[in-house]
Amino acid sequence: MKRLAVLAAAAAAALGAAPARAQPVITEYHIPTPNAFPHDPAVDADGGVWYTDQANSRIGRLDPATGRFTDQPTPSADAGPHGILVAPDGDVWYTGNANGTIGRRDHRTGTIREYRLPGGMPDPHTPLLAGGYLWFTVQRGGVIGRLDPATGEVRSIALPTRRALPYGLALAPDGTLWVALFGTNKLGHLVPPDGSLAEVVLPDPGARPRRLVVDEAGRVWYTDYARGYLGLYDPATHSYGEWPTPTAGGAPYGIALGPDGRLWFDEVRSGAIVAFDRATHAMTSVPIPTRGSVVRNIAVDRARGRIWLAESGVGRLGRIDVPGAGR
Repeated sequence: MKRLAVLAAAAAAALGAAPARAQPVITEYHIPTPNAFPHDPAVDADGGVWYTDQANSRIGRLDPATGRFTDQPTPSADAGPHGILVAPDGDVWYTGNANGTIGRRDHRTGTIREYRLPGGMPDPHTPLLAGGYLWFTVQRGGVIGRLDPATGEVRSIALPTRRALPYGLALAPDGTLWVALFGTNKLGHLVPPDGSLAEVVLPDPGARPRRLVVDEAGRVWYTDYARGYLGLYDPATHSYGEWPTPTAGGAPYGIALGPDGRLWFDEVRSGAIVAFDRATHAMTSVPIPTRGSVVRNIAVDRARGRIWLAESGVGRLGRIDVPGAGR
């Protein structure tokens, strides 16, 4: 990929220097609940930011217009909510990572219904809505779960590789799902609705993909947490690419495709968010103001040109107003 980076730089020089981007900054919001541990964020249609408070077993919401936080406990006090999403109908779904449940908050009544998962699904992780089902990874169980919201029926899909530790989950433009198999140097490719699954082996045996995102062309970008790389797999050409993060062994974690077309990912060891230009391969680091933060997941508000961070370890949410993004 070094040769590609050189060619891209040469092409940019031939066309003339592009205008410099404004340097983004991170605005932080301190969660008032004592000992809050925000794990994942999600954005609703009004621009409100939902988050899981894993330590207190609560889900909360920030209204950015007023700075006001509200939260509520999960029905089971030991749920330890992890992943979260806002459905098109406004309902909020989360994974009860600590007690093997899925929660659904009704947007009309504010009440939460819990779905108890069957044996073999001890720690639901990352949720995703696709094809009328709620899909989720189960890390220690080594399976992909599928819940039917209409009936509450839950099905599990086993992975071919033992100790695969399925982690991040992303939807591709063709309706298929991609899974980061954190315990291996593999990605999983799942085809709804039957759930047939194939594995893609990454070139380096030491690779450990943790989170991923699929772009508009169907290319899979992932954070290689163990080796400190941003990785790429293109299913159309069966080709691979990777770029080292700015900090050696930076432990990249949460990742998202931003409203400006760049990839944004967290670098745990430097305490920064990194923006990656897919055309030039240039990386820009944006320091997180509060030291000790770990961003496990990132949510994007495309309508307002914003990126939201759940800052685990410091009890904060972070906001980036992306320069140049349409609003």
